[in-house]
Amino acid sequence: MTDLLYSETEDDLRAAVRSLLADRADPSVLLGRIETGDPYVPGLWKSLAGEIGAAGLLVPEDLGGQGASHREAAVVLEELGRAVTPAPYLTSAVVATETLLALDTGSAPVAELLADLAAGRTVAVLALPLSTAPGGRLPTGDTVTGVADALAADVLLVPRADGLHAVPATEATVTPATPLDLTRPLATVTTGAGSGTRLADAATSTAAVGRGLLAGAGLLASEQLGLAEWCLEETVRHTRTRYQFNRPVGSFQALKHRMAQLWLEIVNARAVARAAADALATGSPEAPLTVAVAQVYCSKVAVHAAEECVQLHGGIGMTWEHPAHLALKRAKSDQIALGSAGRHQDAIAALVDLPAPA
Repeated sequence: MTDLLYSETEDDLRAAVRSLLADRADPSVLLGRIETGDPYVPGLWKSLAGEIGAAGLLVPEDLGGQGASHREAAVVLEELGRAVTPAPYLTSAVVATETLLALDTGSAPVAELLADLAAGRTVAVLALPLSTAPGGRLPTGDTVTGVADALAADVLLVPRADGLHAVPATEATVTPATPLDLTRPLATVTTGAGSGTRLADAATSTAAVGRGLLAGAGLLASEQLGLAEWCLEETVRHTRTRYQFNRPVGSFQALKHRMAQLWLEIVNARAVARAAADALATGSPEAPLTVAVAQVYCSKVAVHAAEECVQLHGGIGMTWEHPAHLALKRAKSDQIALGSAGRHQDAIAALVDLPAPA
């Protein structure tokens, strides 16, 4: 039976991550970092990955990790989504890590890289466009555009015709691109054909990359959930304190209905996001279907919540100084990350043997 509830351990982890982000990466800090062109908060990744141990949640203890599961990683992503945190957690601690775990972990290069990732000493990024969906076509050239968090990476995992290669970032050309979401930088990555260390053959690599993308798409739903929750809470807070006609604007029935509808959508989003995390954690054969359903629903809810947050804040919601625009840009970027809703709808149709939607 699917467990949608949070354990005491997960609640404790949430509290630790939320406290860290409130102390080190509140909205004023993020807005200031974006002005510099480098959104990553100095020292934040070291604290999150190493001191809290969040980077190694998916890595077994005998490989240097925490030996936890996707459920705990989902809680971290909920909090990162709430704070719209610029951190390579999804790309490194989930997608890249899960890809490596699907390889031969008895191999020295794979085991060493996993230990470094789990300890937060190294950031690894799969050199694929952020939009690549589970089961999607992988690029075959030496240049890949739209790679998320490549600017923060120490190692690039590069799929090639002969298998998956680990390429040090110093041996690649990483050119920044201009993203919609300024808190998740994108880049164009160019690697030489013979660079890096081959970790696995082509067949093994294809399956491993698919597993990494599936885990990423499933846990992205938790990031979208956290973002939507913050948007609703911030909107409720604002409408309680903003007065018009000598009344809080939140007391107007039309706004109450809009926020109540959003609350219902978020409750449903929490259920499907938790179901996806649990399916991944238990290795359920229904995981691909559950992940696809979570992505179709949560991506829509996150965008709706962010749009309502901007609109119901009125004029201040349209300004650069208010963090609502960060949430909206992250939600819109996440809407096409690791597969669009349409791509996941097609996957659902194929998995349940139904005709694809027109």
